Amino acid sequence: MSKHLNSAVLRSYLKLDNMTMQLTAPLTSKGVRVMGQTQRTTPKGNRRLSAATMPYLGNEDMVKDLRRALSNPHVQSDHLRYRNAILKVIKLMSQGVDVSNLFSEMVKACATVDVVQKKLVYVFLCSYAALNPELSLLVINTLRKDCQDPNPMVRSLALRNMTNLRLPGLVEYVEQPLSAGLRDRAACVRRVAVLGWAKLHNLQPNSETDASVVNELYGLLRDPDPIVMVNCLRALEEILKEEGGVTINKPIAHHLLNRLKECDVWGQSEVLKILQRYQPHSDDELFDILSLLDSSLVSPHPPVMAATLSLFLSLSSALPAVSLAALERVQGPLLAACGSASREMRFTALCHIQLLLRSVPGLMGAHYKRFFCGYAEPAFIKQRKMQVLVELVNDENVAMILDELKEYCTDVNTDTAQAAISAIGRIGRSYSDRCLKILIGLLGLKQEHITSAVVQTMRDLVWVCPQCSETVCSALEGCEETLQDSQGKQALLWFLGAYGDRISSAPYTLEVFIDTVRCETSPGVKMELLTASVRLFLCRPAETQDMLGRLLHYCIDEETDMCVRDQALLYYRLLRCGVDETRKVLQGRRSDPSLGVLIGRPAEPPSQWAHAFNTLMPLWQNAAGTESVNSDDVDHMTSDLADPLDTEVEGVPADTPADTLATKPHLSSVGLPDTPADTLATSAVVPLSLFPTLSAQEFERLWLQEHAEEKLDFVCRTEHLQGPNVTRVSPQSLQAALQLLNIHTLAFTPPRTLPWRIYVYTHTAAAPRATLVLAELLYQEAGAHAAAADGEDEDDAAALAKGEEEATFGGGETAREMADVKEIQVTLKQRPRDDNALKNVLSVLSTVLHTLSCQTP
Repeated sequence: MSKHLNSAVLRSYLKLDNMTMQLTAPLTSKGVRVMGQTQRTTPKGNRRLSAATMPYLGNEDMVKDLRRALSNPHVQSDHLRYRNAILKVIKLMSQGVDVSNLFSEMVKACATVDVVQKKLVYVFLCSYAALNPELSLLVINTLRKDCQDPNPMVRSLALRNMTNLRLPGLVEYVEQPLSAGLRDRAACVRRVAVLGWAKLHNLQPNSETDASVVNELYGLLRDPDPIVMVNCLRALEEILKEEGGVTINKPIAHHLLNRLKECDVWGQSEVLKILQRYQPHSDDELFDILSLLDSSLVSPHPPVMAATLSLFLSLSSALPAVSLAALERVQGPLLAACGSASREMRFTALCHIQLLLRSVPGLMGAHYKRFFCGYAEPAFIKQRKMQVLVELVNDENVAMILDELKEYCTDVNTDTAQAAISAIGRIGRSYSDRCLKILIGLLGLKQEHITSAVVQTMRDLVWVCPQCSETVCSALEGCEETLQDSQGKQALLWFLGAYGDRISSAPYTLEVFIDTVRCETSPGVKMELLTASVRLFLCRPAETQDMLGRLLHYCIDEETDMCVRDQALLYYRLLRCGVDETRKVLQGRRSDPSLGVLIGRPAEPPSQWAHAFNTLMPLWQNAAGTESVNSDDVDHMTSDLADPLDTEVEGVPADTPADTLATKPHLSSVGLPDTPADTLATSAVVPLSLFPTLSAQEFERLWLQEHAEEKLDFVCRTEHLQGPNVTRVSPQSLQAALQLLNIHTLAFTPPRTLPWRIYVYTHTAAAPRATLVLAELLYQEAGAHAAAADGEDEDDAAALAKGEEEATFGGGETAREMADVKEIQVTLKQRPRDDNALKNVLSVLSTVLHTLSCQTP
């Protein structure tokens, strides 16, 4: 029996092959189909190839052949040949051939019981219905008849293609079958009918959908089929878009949550996204929902995990501890997504991990090796991994991360190599010695793109950490020969202008650039060259005067770029006003090295970025958006923040050092009474805020800024707090405590280091206006300070210290026993003025310092 069955199957296949060969054989000029390589002969006897041998040209002869085949009664009677002819039409259509002339023949072909043939014909009709709107009316009767077919697959297919015709004139014929489809007994038909109403609404967005249809769609939210339920949500979102989308009340929300596990991955993601607009009515309901969603946080499907976390953050926006716990729960699924076989999935997971690190900087610290780059990974993933590694650096793993980044610096991809060098520079803001050693070693490779990236990174590092300037300046000798790109040249010229007094060969290097300025094509290099030449002239005039004159003459008389010419005219007129005036404009204060002790982004609450999670926004952000602001961009980015402290403290000269300014109160100039600290503690509580955040560069510029106007609206105040030894307090504990009270710690010295100094800031949101408060807390050894002030020698200072130790106080308490009582100087700057807010900030600082100091052994 098996032998006979195999023979029958073989005969059927042979018959199918013969039919296919007969169908694909070309026709002669008389319409007779022949086998083999047939050629046509024109009346003049010239031969040309058959259209079947050149399928991609799609000439009219091939379409005519197909039309004859579709109209041939013998072909129509053979279902297999008829289907193959239709398949050839679809194939030509997919190749871009215009087969719209076959529309009437294809309309006739849809009247069949063959489901496969119906699908092929419907694909053709939906593609060309807009070009033949009148002939499309002929299809409606067939589609409406199929909507009543006993086969649910045929009914769903007819409904889907009836709405896919996209013809406004057919709407009245489609509404009745769609309404019936909502009540169909087959789930697949209901799925199509629900989405069909959304398609009709998009086809006529200005028309109002019947309220009964909307109510019926709301009722189908309780359909036993989960796909129908999800389709109803999407359809209601489209139909009710002008009204804000589908309304989610308590019964609907609980129903969706209870059926969440029945949905597929796409359905769960849609349900969780829509549930974000629901707000629980009580804390008990909130925690019940969070408990129900807890298992989805660790879902193996990244879309479900991301949608669940987004809903978690939305519901727990007022519960920071719950939000942070949710972030810790999802680190496992995110790490698994980073190892996905899909490059797109890996990149998306890395981008979202960066969002999480904004609130929990050490979240992935124990798994930093998971972010080491693979050799075969694309450059965009490598660069994003390096950005994450920078966020995960700490004292334990800094050596291994720097060694790994050092390997990437010689990658064959120049973008990857430059990104690795930039990452080392960002780490250098906290570990400058180790990173400088690596960067200086890279300069020895004498490779153009590496040298350019290293010089740019050193420029940014020196601007943030000025204590590195001596090492960097000595390492830059001779690197100008390797630099070829404009960005590297600009970075080197910035060094020559800013630190020309420390670079012995600065005038000679600058002269090489000036002599070849005619060959320079970059306007940016020329403008940087002008600035560097003028700044170097101010500190080394004898060596620079002649070359500066030649440069100004060329830029003013011969340069064609108007920006370069205008800048040269500016410097020329500025120099005519005098060297002192030029120095005031070009040589500002240098960065305070104490601000470089701790540089980092403040931990943000998840509510600041929760709206961007599970969207495309993290993927759009520039790679530079995750790092601190560079020196070239500070003035541009902080223009809106320049207002809070833009007045000058009366009585303070313009050239007063930062430390002197911080220690000299000028309360009389601002009219603020000298209120003791204990009185400040009884002031009204003013709410504090961390946002908008300030970078270290912005804080320093605002702190050192001259305050020349609006003096009455500016406060500079100094207070002294008495408390235990604050130098023993852990920097991490102090930073965390102040963070909880909405005071951001920007920079501080290591523990048990003198002088002990900390810089903080906060915003007050009290009516009628918000204010910005900057503060410096300073502690120095009183004995050493007094000895230095009186000019005593080391012996006198030692004797003074010994005498203080032996001195006694009331009650027999020795000076050593009282050594834990310290006096901390607090300097506050505020604008606009708000006495209550200032008192509140000082009270909070006093309480935090006293509490932490007493708890520290």
